[in-house]
Amino acid sequence: MTVYYEIPPRHLGLSSIKLSPMGLGCWAIGGPTVGDDGRVTGWGDVDDAESIRAIQRGFDLGVTFFDTADTYGAGHSERILARALGLHGDEVVIATKFGWTFDDDGSRRGHGMNVSPAYIRAACQASLRRLERDDIDLYQLHIGSLPDDQADEVVETLEGLQAEGLIRHFGWSCDVVEQAQRWADRVTCSALQFICNVLQETPGMIQLCEKSRMTAVIRSPLASGFLSGKYGADARLPGDDWRTQVLERGWGDLFNPDGSGNARWLAKLDSLREVLTDGGRSLVQGALGWLWARSRVTVPITGFRTVAQVEENVGAMNFGPLSAAQMARIEQILGN
Repeated sequence: MTVYYEIPPRHLGLSSIKLSPMGLGCWAIGGPTVGDDGRVTGWGDVDDAESIRAIQRGFDLGVTFFDTADTYGAGHSERILARALGLHGDEVVIATKFGWTFDDDGSRRGHGMNVSPAYIRAACQASLRRLERDDIDLYQLHIGSLPDDQADEVVETLEGLQAEGLIRHFGWSCDVVEQAQRWADRVTCSALQFICNVLQETPGMIQLCEKSRMTAVIRSPLASGFLSGKYGADARLPGDDWRTQVLERGWGDLFNPDGSGNARWLAKLDSLREVLTDGGRSLVQGALGWLWARSRVTVPITGFRTVAQVEENVGAMNFGPLSAAQMARIEQILGN
């Protein structure tokens, strides 16, 4: 497969492993899970056949990086990814995560964490079985913050798995730059995953990745779908969508408690619409172009549930990064 776009491929950390400029994030295709409080969370029901078609379409269009986690659908996302990629497994880079506990029976029972060496090793073996692989390209800690002694023990365990050939590289899904710096100082960490988009940025993380030559895997590049423009004042998120759970727990304000778009953020999005859609881009494609212009180490991972979403997301690579003038205009708008 040879696909050429306006953006050169990224590399995974200091390695020679090439990544497509964007990846596909596979949380939504995991389907709903049940927490210990009985509540159903996720992105709603999924159509596995459509998920497989969407993954394959992304690969056909040049996506070679896929990010998942063992808890997404309690292992279901990993299994679907393996089914979809089939014989193409050697042509792609797969990242998965560990740290949150669950029952591997199609439902997540509880929200506890376990980062003991024994659990990490067991979780790694379980992900390898579900992914049908001999090694994991990028194995990421899914717990966003840990005490220093625990974080040190985790990285030592990962270095051991790396030495044994079970994982090729490792990283941390972390939004705390001071903690991420601790892993960066060890040099062996290849990637950090964190929230960044045109409306939200985790301070200091891109700079840390640039300085330490780590890959910046960008989580929520479209602000959990808000930047698609689909969620206006009258739109509503379904009750079993995780984004409503986040709101109820006070973790974000892009959406109102009833699932509609927050008027303050909608006004910001409207003010950005003209520059983001300049040159024929969609809002989604403009938002991804912002991330590529933001830094050469960024690899946004966009969520998806349908072939159409994948096609729109991947289409952003045809346009490339936003121009310096467009970036300056966005900075001016958001500064007001």
